[in-house]
Amino acid sequence: MTDTKHRLTLHVVVPDSLRTGSGVEVRPLVDGEDILADVFTEGPAEDPGRLLLPDGPLVAAVEPHEVRLAEAECTEGCCGALYVTIRRDGDHVVWSGWRDPDEDAVTLPDFRFDAREYEAEVERAVADHSWEWPARTVARLLERDLADRTDWLAR
Repeated sequence: MTDTKHRLTLHVVVPDSLRTGSGVEVRPLVDGEDILADVFTEGPAEDPGRLLLPDGPLVAAVEPHEVRLAEAECTEGCCGALYVTIRRDGDHVVWSGWRDPDEDAVTLPDFRFDAREYEAEVERAVADHSWEWPARTVARLLERDLADRTDWLAR
């Protein structure tokens, strides 16, 4: 791994309403380049409802953890998925250990990000709901509210 620091941008892509079967995606851009575009074409990137959560999977910690960034349209078990291991390394966040269960090797290098810039970008993306349409906003807020009411089923 080199000491080159990269810049991460999390771009939410909302499909054209005329296309059926496509969903909202979080496309990670490293130095402005869509890193999934060439290495994983079997399906969409993950939905923001899975990746862009407070204290969600993109938050880096000293303990490395694996995050699925994309999954094949059919299923992961059929045509694969793309995983990365995210860890905090001092003043840096490292994306490494790229893996696709359906492939022998993934041709992506390790990426090193400035931790403060990385955290700011993840926080920005988590807080930005400008891409949501009204029904999606209602669903997100309802889901959060229901998750907070754990005592409902205890009665």
